[in-house]
Amino acid sequence: MKGEKGITVTISSATRDSGGFVTVKGSVANHGPDSFNATSWIGPEVGLAKSGASVAGAMLIDEVGKKRYYVLRDTDGVCLCTTELIGIRPEETRPFFAQFPAPPAATTEVEFQLPTMPPAKITLSEG
Repeated sequence: MKGEKGITVTISSATRDSGGFVTVKGSVANHGPDSFNATSWIGPEVGLAKSGASVAGAMLIDEVGKKRYYVLRDTDGVCLCTTELIGIRPEETRPFFAQFPAPPAATTEVEFQLPTMPPAKITLSEG
């Protein structure tokens, strides 16, 4: 996924586990001239502000099942995802992860969406 100002997001895996979750892993790379803070990736929900600069606003979209899956949260309301995505310097790459509720077993492909970035089709693998 290529976004504004030289930011790219690469998905390396999307794994369904036996506990009913999907973990998406990847990396964020800054190929732009300025440092990057992922504050716009938190999403519009006020409750996610606790997660800070993170991928808390990410979603998985099951187009066949017509359902959205949002990043899971812990009991304090913080996302089960990488936080502290601040100060990513030019030419720096950082890893990220995000956990979601798993779509039905028959769903093998979903769309990964992250605020300000174009969507990407990803295939779910069994963990």
